[in-house]
Amino acid sequence: MSDRPADQFFDAAIGLLQRVRDEEGAAIEAAGALLADTVAAGGRLFAFGAGHSSLAAQDVVYRAGGLALMNLLAVPGVVGVDVMPATLGSALERVDGLAAAVLDSSPLRAGDVLVIVSLSGRNALPVEMAVNARALGVRVIGVTSVAYATETKSRHSSGTFLKDHCDIVLDSKIAVGDAELTLDSVPAPFAPASTVVTAALLQAVVATAAGALADRGIEPPLLRSGNVDGGHEWNGRIMEQYRDRIFYRS
Repeated sequence: MSDRPADQFFDAAIGLLQRVRDEEGAAIEAAGALLADTVAAGGRLFAFGAGHSSLAAQDVVYRAGGLALMNLLAVPGVVGVDVMPATLGSALERVDGLAAAVLDSSPLRAGDVLVIVSLSGRNALPVEMAVNARALGVRVIGVTSVAYATETKSRHSSGTFLKDHCDIVLDSKIAVGDAELTLDSVPAPFAPASTVVTAALLQAVVATAAGALADRGIEPPLLRSGNVDGGHEWNGRIMEQYRDRIFYRS
């Protein structure tokens, strides 16, 4: 085994990817089928994540090779790390009632699907987002580390975690603390892998959905790269066809 930190990180990430491939296969298939069912039935798709969890959510929105119908559910000051100070985003995740306010002003409706990404799944925002979305008749796919539910305490008044309020749960297998490496010479664990693994999980779900739609004789509403010849024309056709189910255009 290499003693280079870079090699150790790659080994750790590859090991986690192998685990989710081997252990989450049934959940990935179910999530992909749910997306396909929703597309076929005229529903819309949304993804949400707070802080660094938003990176995986953003990775499936408006991108080449992805489903054009996947929309980002944005919460001001929470999606990404561009809010100043950055600690404000973390604080907002713990605010009771924020999820309800966001959903009340969002286009989400019964029959849609919402993917919620939260590594710990312990804060008020992802928990309430799942609870309130399901109350609206929205199906919820949660992407989280189930380990947090056994090794930490919920920060929501109910004492529950995101995983407790989802139709389908995808477990990223990330250890509590999200740091894969330790060295005697480094005082804190380092090298997080949650973004790598969570993004891969969601792309596996999207791939499953595309295949499921094709198997039904439905052309998957996929986007192409604007940097290949004909890409803009292709995307224009897809966006026009599904314009009433795409919300990032204006």
